[in-house]
Amino acid sequence: MSEQIQGQCLCGAVQVTAAVDQPRLRACHCDMCRQHTSGAFFSLETVAGSIAVTGPARDYQSSDWASRGFCGACGSTLWYQMDGTRNLSAGLFPDAGGGMLKVEFFADKCPQGYALAGQHKKMTTKETIALFAPQDGDAK
Repeated sequence: MSEQIQGQCLCGAVQVTAAVDQPRLRACHCDMCRQHTSGAFFSLETVAGSIAVTGPARDYQSSDWASRGFCGACGSTLWYQMDGTRNLSAGLFPDAGGGMLKVEFFADKCPQGYALAGQHKKMTTKETIALFAPQDGDAK
């Protein structure tokens, strides 16, 4: 059964609602996520098609295949979007939407200054790229 959650950016100008089934957090340590957020980007898995955003949300095309959302008023990170799927920033929601960390992407790129605790999947750069950008003939 889905639960509706509500969140907002730092200044409150952007409001976000989404449905979650089993809230799962994902952390990404890729170079762009770390440059964008000054650390890992934490996203909350939501039910497909359930996201509603109001307010001055802006989108920045950060690569040929993805974009990143931010508040046009305060600059808060809102999402990472690839293939039409928005991965909402967990920080928008109280208690990160109740999610538990399930996977780290680009775990081998995590800076030496910190590490994420817990028993969760840690995918290397090679594993992450194989999952999201398979080569011709590879299964996605």
